[in-house]
Amino acid sequence: MQRITLDGVADYARELIAACASTADAFPVRQCVDLAGLSIDVFSDHGALAQAMAYGMATTAPASGSPASIFLAHPAIGAMQPSARWGEELFSQQAFSARLEANGLRGSYFHDLRYWQFYDVEKRSGVQLMLSADGCPPWEFGAPLRCFLHWEYAARGQRLTHAGTLGIGGKGVLLAGGGGAGKSGTVVAGLLAGLDSVGDDYVLMDLSDGRATARPLFTTLKQDPAGFERLGLAARLPEPGELNWQGKYQFRVQDIAPRGVANRLEIAALLVPRISGGNKSIIEPLSRKDALMALAPSGIAQMPGERESGFRFFGELTRQLPCFRLSLGTRGDEIAETIAAFLESGRP
Repeated sequence: MQRITLDGVADYARELIAACASTADAFPVRQCVDLAGLSIDVFSDHGALAQAMAYGMATTAPASGSPASIFLAHPAIGAMQPSARWGEELFSQQAFSARLEANGLRGSYFHDLRYWQFYDVEKRSGVQLMLSADGCPPWEFGAPLRCFLHWEYAARGQRLTHAGTLGIGGKGVLLAGGGGAGKSGTVVAGLLAGLDSVGDDYVLMDLSDGRATARPLFTTLKQDPAGFERLGLAARLPEPGELNWQGKYQFRVQDIAPRGVANRLEIAALLVPRISGGNKSIIEPLSRKDALMALAPSGIAQMPGERESGFRFFGELTRQLPCFRLSLGTRGDEIAETIAAFLESGRP
């Protein structure tokens, strides 16, 4: 079995991309995915991963210019070889990323599944090599192509951001925080109350022209059974399906808000939610340092490569936006009313 070392990883990446491009007709499924300013031709096999792209991507009108190409490959397609193994005793994502970036490439590797992702930034072509059609980590089904989107948009000076959004009248807030902070529940509560969103979990942020603009990439929402019950989602989604790998129900914005995701929101503030147990929600000023610590670590850790540019981007984002702590009340409708009043008045 082939083993790849740090010295050979760039050559391996280019060999895989070239092999896929030369046998594109062997891929059973070809989908065109249109996102914010970006079109991608995705070549894949039938299976849950191909279905996830059709199900959970926030598609828009086709972008101008030539599309990027992504191949979701495995050994049963054409003459693809089985995934290689990492050939060194230790694996450092930082060293791995640095070696690829020095060669104009981006990439990631997940040992347990021998799962490789490579992207040629200049050629705008990438490959995801798996052991089978759906041989990827379980989180990929909720945000397919996430790493490729990260690399492509980062090359444009934009950034995938691990945060939720809520807004009204085209103006919105960015909701940042780690797992269990109440971010996703706040987004769902806002949608149920009539607010807009460009998504939860991952959104695209653009800081050009001195403004912070959020655009949608995915329509996926998640709630654990307790939150699902508390927010009254069973009445809207009587058959929510099986729990995902996190023990959460997974559904879409358009499943609970027929208008679907908004096309964009001009972000007016960064809110960091926390579950307080109080009766009323309270918005209070937060230091930029604390806001950055709530926003940046998960966004950097979950996006391979581009670490330095990521810290610069999130630092600039928290410099541009006023930052606040959102202490969450116990009622979803009251939380939504508090955020709507904040957006309308411009102050807590």
